[in-house]
Amino acid sequence: MLHSVFAYNLRLNKLRKLHKNMIILVGGEKGGSGKSCLAQNLAVYLQQKKRDILLLDADPQGTTTDWIKERDENSDLKNIPSVQAAGNIRQVLDDLSRRYQDIIIDAGGQDSEALRSAMTIATHMLLPFRPKRRDLKTLVHVEQLIKLAKAVNPNLTSRAVITQCPTLPSQVQRILDAKDACESFGLSPLNQFTTNRNVYDDADENGLSVFEVDTDKKAIIEIEQLALEFLGEL
Repeated sequence: MLHSVFAYNLRLNKLRKLHKNMIILVGGEKGGSGKSCLAQNLAVYLQQKKRDILLLDADPQGTTTDWIKERDENSDLKNIPSVQAAGNIRQVLDDLSRRYQDIIIDAGGQDSEALRSAMTIATHMLLPFRPKRRDLKTLVHVEQLIKLAKAVNPNLTSRAVITQCPTLPSQVQRILDAKDACESFGLSPLNQFTTNRNVYDDADENGLSVFEVDTDKKAIIEIEQLALEFLGEL
């Protein structure tokens, strides 16, 4: 009997290590780089992987909350639990992480109390940057934010992702330069990036994700590869 209990607990612990809970923060200092879009698509991706998820909107603009409202009006779509929160959300996240397997946070494009407090408890942080000078100029401040967060949350996995990239082959150097800029500030960029595709906007307007729109399979591949590289096998 004791042996069987021990074996069960050992197996359970192994499963927990393989499928640990995640608090995924999507944020940064500059608006317009697609943070809400990434948070929403990652939420659907994780839900399709049978993860028990919650989407938390900490962006004062409420973009993700509006997306959820659109989604709730479509009875053909699977419901995604969501809440809004502001200010110091560390305790809120701690409480919610006991009830949900994964929490995805849309922190918006500004340095806020919500962003800073979430960084102290998140397991993963994804920082989107467009390959544009005005986005990359924020790397100086972002580097300092991450240093402060890791002082109290040393296990935080923080990665950059280059978003809304031009699809023309002649523009590849802009993407490579943006990745080099991230590296120069100690922020490792994902190999995968997202490109300018109408499907991202089209899906967002209807409470959908790219996984629920059939018009652009390449967008699905972008999000799948991004999630796999950032979060690993689930």
